[in-house]
Amino acid sequence: MAYDLEEQEKLDAIKAWWARYGTLVFTLVTVVLLAWGGWWGWKAYESHRANQAMGYFEALEDAARLGGADSSVRIKTAAATLREKYPATGYAARGALVAAQALQAQKDDAGAREQLEWLAGQGKNPSMQAVARLRLAGLLLDQKQYDAALAQLTNPPAAFAALFADRRGDVLAAQGKREEARAAWQSAIDGLGTANPLTQVVQLKLDALSGA
Repeated sequence: MAYDLEEQEKLDAIKAWWARYGTLVFTLVTVVLLAWGGWWGWKAYESHRANQAMGYFEALEDAARLGGADSSVRIKTAAATLREKYPATGYAARGALVAAQALQAQKDDAGAREQLEWLAGQGKNPSMQAVARLRLAGLLLDQKQYDAALAQLTNPPAAFAALFADRRGDVLAAQGKREEARAAWQSAIDGLGTANPLTQVVQLKLDALSGA
């Protein structure tokens, strides 16, 4: 097939461009395709791990709900697996809270404390970490480990400041530090606001302290 002069010049220009940039274009396309495939592969891997973690979490919940002679072992085993193999899925943190509550209900305070201490040391989920610190402080209060309880109640996240103040008041009152407890509870009331149902509970504690 014959080409006229203009068409031949266009073909020559295309060939020259491809000779100069063809390898670069091919490389870029290959990199993009590999990156795209790698991203989807990673998403599939993460989804698979999340499903596996969910299975262990559901097993933990079942053990906590159904009880039984070996429930404590099953709870601890499932929680440990979540912590060790799936710490970044979110199920590990939730599992630690569920396990702690179940173990505490079974009078296994040491087991509950282990779960809460692990979660209290995790900084990737500030909200769950704050809940763990609050509950750990309550457990330590019950064990009369007042200084250790107060240590969990320092530098609270802003959203938990009032709850931390309330728990700090509980610990200080147990220590007999009435004025410090009063200040902590008043801080909790100020932070909670009048519309919060918990405010009435804190106010009752404050009134009881004033009347004692």
